[in-house]
Amino acid sequence: MQNINKYFKLQKLYIFFISFLLFIIIFSTSLLHANVFKVSDVEISSPFDLNFNKNKVIDDGFKASFFNLISMITTSGDRNRIKDIPLKELKYMIDSFTISDEKFINNEYFAKLETRFNKKKTFSFLEKKNIFPSTPQKKKVLLIPILVDVEKNKIYLFTDNIFYQKWNRKKKNYHLLDYLLPSEDLEDLNIIQQMSNNIENYDFENLITKYDLKDYIISIIFKEKETLRVFSKINLKNSLKIDIQKFEKVNLYDEKNIELVLENIKIIYENYWKKNNQINTSIKLPVTISISSNEYKKTQKIERILDDNDLVSKFYIHKFNSQNIIYKIIYNGSPKIFLNDFNKENFDLDMKNNIWIIK
Repeated sequence: MQNINKYFKLQKLYIFFISFLLFIIIFSTSLLHANVFKVSDVEISSPFDLNFNKNKVIDDGFKASFFNLISMITTSGDRNRIKDIPLKELKYMIDSFTISDEKFINNEYFAKLETRFNKKKTFSFLEKKNIFPSTPQKKKVLLIPILVDVEKNKIYLFTDNIFYQKWNRKKKNYHLLDYLLPSEDLEDLNIIQQMSNNIENYDFENLITKYDLKDYIISIIFKEKETLRVFSKINLKNSLKIDIQKFEKVNLYDEKNIELVLENIKIIYENYWKKNNQINTSIKLPVTISISSNEYKKTQKIERILDDNDLVSKFYIHKFNSQNIIYKIIYNGSPKIFLNDFNKENFDLDMKNNIWIIK
């Protein structure tokens, strides 16, 4: 009888380990493409003649895709330091790619390229260059662009404000900030005009509170002859910054000139947002977490969270048995941020013997 009980216990343990192994294999396969940066809808083209080389066209598409990716996760200053990356080094970071919508029009080849860059390899490449990347988070922000004609002593909020009219006309696919412009309201205009002599110190609270957005940018553009001075109040993640820029020889009636100024201002705002979301890859915080082996759904969710979290440099199963699964994690952030990440996902963690126990 004792041998029979022992047999059933061993059989139960064997079934557990087989089930767990299958779970890990299936789940790992399902996450195969979760840990990538996907850059889509990059248009590639080339004359279709005797010198046509499809591989070269695709390679050029990889370079364009990498530029889009780097534009999303690094500031403009850092981006300029890595613009001449060798193609071999670039390809090492690519997990896979897809070509679609291939067509030939008037002896010209056209197609769309989607490239999946491995996050860990990309972060490792940037770390070697001493560049801290940012998590590519989209953000909706209220933008209030105000044009002040110094010579005429006039303020333009809506009508005759070329920055209000053209701000959202063009948007690059790697821009992270999505701008909401205020709706035209004469009352707002009248209030702002009354503050013309002290507009830089005006808090704009009456206008900001009309919109359900905590993040906002007040952009006050002072025009004097061909010089623009842009005074910006940038409030992102409850952090208020003041930025002042100067542009010389600006012709407001020149379409290309205005587009260049707008793009430069947007880059500045994008840089502030990216700095708020930078990942300090030099921080290597070792973390150990434990979860019950019977909590299959929780385990699945934990691995998804770890795999999707850009602050997780790497993680692996350190040990497991019929009671617990122990994970080892290398985290590029503080313990406080780590706990906040899990609290956001409705997980309670309790420290015991230097191991975070997931309840």
